[in-house]
Amino acid sequence: MNLNRRKFIQSSTLASMGLFFNAKAFATPFPSVRVSLEKRNFNSPIIEATIERMKNKIKDPELAWLFENCFPNTLDTTVEFKMKGNRPDTFVITGDIHAMWLRDSTAQVTPYLSLIKEDKKLKQLIAGVINRQSECILIDPYANAFNDGAGKSEWLSDHTDMKPELHERKWELDSLCYTVRLAYNYWKISNDTSVFDEKWLKAAQTIIATCREQQRLNGRGKYKFGRTTSWSTDTVPGNGYGNVTKPNGLIHSIFRPSDDATVYPFLIPSNLFAVVSFRQIAEISTKVYKNAAFAKECNDFANELEAAIKKYAIINHPKFGKIYAMEVDGFGNCLLQDDANVPNLMSLPYLGAVKADDLIYQNTRRFILSDNNPYFFKGKAAEGVGSPHTLVNQIWHLSIIMRAMTSTNDQEILQQLRFLKNTHANTGFMHESFDKDNAQNFTRKWFAWANTLFGEMILKIEKERPHLLNQTL
Repeated sequence: MNLNRRKFIQSSTLASMGLFFNAKAFATPFPSVRVSLEKRNFNSPIIEATIERMKNKIKDPELAWLFENCFPNTLDTTVEFKMKGNRPDTFVITGDIHAMWLRDSTAQVTPYLSLIKEDKKLKQLIAGVINRQSECILIDPYANAFNDGAGKSEWLSDHTDMKPELHERKWELDSLCYTVRLAYNYWKISNDTSVFDEKWLKAAQTIIATCREQQRLNGRGKYKFGRTTSWSTDTVPGNGYGNVTKPNGLIHSIFRPSDDATVYPFLIPSNLFAVVSFRQIAEISTKVYKNAAFAKECNDFANELEAAIKKYAIINHPKFGKIYAMEVDGFGNCLLQDDANVPNLMSLPYLGAVKADDLIYQNTRRFILSDNNPYFFKGKAAEGVGSPHTLVNQIWHLSIIMRAMTSTNDQEILQQLRFLKNTHANTGFMHESFDKDNAQNFTRKWFAWANTLFGEMILKIEKERPHLLNQTL
C-alpha cells in the first residue's frame, strides 16, 4: 500500500496543481476539468455520445458536470492498450498509483460494458483487460496488484514470495472474484468467447485451486505475508498466516478489499462474492469449454461455501436480528462492522450475492447505517461508511455511491446524490475519503474506481429511476 493513499490533500495544494477551481473566477460555473482531448489515453465515440445524452437528461447542472468528468476518467487517464501478438492486452492503473489491481481494473471498466456492442475498439480494450488479468493470475494468484511486466516495486522487501511482475502480494479473495465477474459479464453482453482461451481456463482452474487451498482444511497452505511497517493493518499477525481460525469450509482472505489485514480471516462479503463467481465459472465451463467435470467441481464448491456461510456467517444481533458479520474465525468470534471498499456487506445485491429485499440483508443494512457500526460517520458534510484504512471520521465516496446503487428508496437515493454533489471539494471528481465535517480535507485526488463507479450509478438511475434525474438537487 502506498502511504500517499493516507495523506490528506488540502484545497490549497490542489490549487497549485490546477485541480481546484473557484466558480466565481470563471464565465461558466463548471469549467472543463477533463484531460484535454489530445492527452487522453483512449477515445470512444459512444462514450462521448453517452456523456452528451446524459448532460441533456440530468437537470441539475452540477450533477451533469460531475458525470461528464467522472464517467470517462478511467479511459481518459488510466488505460494502456496494445496488441500482444493477435491478443488484445490492456494495462489499467488505479490513478495515482502506477500499478494494476485486479479488483480496481475490473471495477474501473465495468461501467463501459453496456456500450461495447456499439464500439468495437472499446470492446477490444475490455477484452484486453480480461486477457491481462488471466496472465496476472498465472504469474501469482495470491497477488493483488501487478506491474506492467517486470519492474521494481516499493514493496519488493515484503516478507512473502515476491516476483518482479508484482507490485504487491496481498491475498485478497475478492481480487480473483472480480476477474471472473468481468469476463462473465463481458461474455453475456457481447457473446464474444474469444477471451476464453487456454490461458483463461488455466487461470480459472488456478482460482479454484487457490480457494481450495485457502479453506485450509489440510494445513495452512503456502501463502504467508509480512511487512516491516508502523501501520498495524499493513502486515499480518500469526507469523504471516493471520489470526488463528477453526477451518469450517469458508475461504480465508488475509486482506480486505481496502488492502488492510483482516482481524478474523473469514471475510464474509468476499466469501459471498466467491459463491457467485464459482457459479459463473461453472456456466462458462459448461457452455463455452464443454467441460462438465470442471463445471461440477465449481458448482459443488459454490454449494459447499454457501452452506458454510449460512451456518457460520449469520449472527443474532440484539437490536437488528439476524445479520451478516463482516468477519468470523470459526470459533464463534465475529467482527460487526462494514468497510467502504467493495465487496462489503452493503454491496451484496450489487454483486448478485443476495436479493435487495432479502431479510437478513435488510437487517444488515440497517445495522451498517447506524451508530452500531463503528465506521458509519455523520458530520456537517455528509454521512456514510468509512474504513480503518483511513482511520476515523473519514467517509468514502464509494460507500455513498454504493448506498445509492443498492437502495430501492427514491428519497434515499436523492440524498446520496446531494452528498456526492456537495463533497467533491470543488474538483469535479470523486475521491477516496473525506472528512465528515469538511470535504476539502480528502485523500486521493485521482482515484479512477470512485469516478467511474459514480458514472455507473448515474446510468443505473437513468435506466431504473429516470425521474430522479429530472430534479435539481
